Amino acid sequence: MAEPLVLFETRRSDGGHGVAFATLNAAPSLNALSLEMADSLLARLRAWRDDPSIVCVVLQGAGERAFCAGGDIVALYEWLTAVDFAAVERYFIQEYTLDYYLHCFPKPVLCWGHGIVMGGGLGLLVASSHRIVTESSRLATPEVSIGLYPDVGASWFLPRMPRRTGLFVGLTGIPMNAGDAIFASLADFFLPNAEREDTYDRLLSLAWSDLPRANHRALSRLLRTSRDQHAAPESNLRTHFDLVNDITDCDSVEEIRVALQSRGEREPWLQRPAQTLAAGSPTSTRVLFEIYRRASRLSLKEAFALELGLTMQFAQHPDFREGIRARLIDKDNRPRWSPATLADVTDGYVEEHFASPWPASQHPFKGW
Repeated sequence: MAEPLVLFETRRSDGGHGVAFATLNAAPSLNALSLEMADSLLARLRAWRDDPSIVCVVLQGAGERAFCAGGDIVALYEWLTAVDFAAVERYFIQEYTLDYYLHCFPKPVLCWGHGIVMGGGLGLLVASSHRIVTESSRLATPEVSIGLYPDVGASWFLPRMPRRTGLFVGLTGIPMNAGDAIFASLADFFLPNAEREDTYDRLLSLAWSDLPRANHRALSRLLRTSRDQHAAPESNLRTHFDLVNDITDCDSVEEIRVALQSRGEREPWLQRPAQTLAAGSPTSTRVLFEIYRRASRLSLKEAFALELGLTMQFAQHPDFREGIRARLIDKDNRPRWSPATLADVTDGYVEEHFASPWPASQHPFKGW
C-alpha cells in the first residue's frame, strides 16, 4: 500500500502539549501540491485549530531536494487538455483556501522551507507564521514561464516586498536564496539543514501555554537565538537593490525588458532574469504588471478573491496550457505564445483577465 501523500504526526512536549507535524510526502515530484494533499492538509488544520491540546504546527517536505516545488502542474495540464474547467476550479479553490487559512491560522505554524520552494510552495511558506529557510533554499515565482502569473497570495506579498523588488522577482522568476528571502520578508529565520531535528526537539522543551499569542512569542524567542549563531547567505536583492529599482522604474513591461537587456550586457547577474522575461508569456507579464499596480492596496482576502478569478481566466486563455506543454510535458522549451509579442497584447486583452467569472454574490470566497 502506498504511503499517504501527507504524513501527520503529533509529538508531545515535556509539559504534555501537542506539536503537530504535517509532512508533504511526494518527494519524486518535489512535493508538488496535489488536490488530495490540499484536501488532507486543510481538513487536518481545521481539526488542529479546534483541538486545545495542539499548540503549534510544523509544516515540512519529505526528501532533501524540496519543501514544495509548486502546484500539481501535470494534473492541471490533463484537466486543461480535457477542457475540464470544473476540475481546475476545484483545485484552485482548495489551494487558495488552504493558503488563506494558513495566513489566518491562530496557532503558530513553523514552516521549514528547505530546497526548492516555488510557486504554490512559496505560497505555503509565506502564509506560515514562522518561516525558516536554509542554505539549500531556492525560492522563485516562475509562473510567467508557463503562461500563468505568480499567484497563491503573490498579488498580496509581491507589492509588499522592498520598493519594486517584488515586481522584478515576479517578472523574471529569478531564484532567491535564504538571504534574499529574509530581506524580502518572505521568510523570518535562517537555520542550517543539519539543525532541523534539533530544532524540533527544542520545540518539545518549550514552556507552551494554552494561549496562542503567548505561544507565538515563545516560538519567536526560541528561533531568534539562531540569529547570532548562523548567518544567512548574502542577499543578491539587497546587493543589487538600487539596480533593480532603476530597471523597474518604468511605465510598461516593454520598457523594463529593454532596460534589463541593456543593463544585462554589463551586469552578469541580470543576464538570466533578462532571458526569462524575454522568453515568458507576453500576456502573463502584461497582466502581472497590471496586478502589481492594482493590488498594493488590497486586503489579503481581496487579493485571494482577485487571484481566483484571474486564474480561471488564464485557464480559459491559451498560454497557460501551452506553457505547461512546452516547459514540463514535451519539454521542447518552444512555447507558441498567443499573442506572440508584447506589442500584440492589447489593453483590452489584459482587461479580459480581470473580469470575474462570477457575480459578487456567487464568488466562491464570498463567505470568508
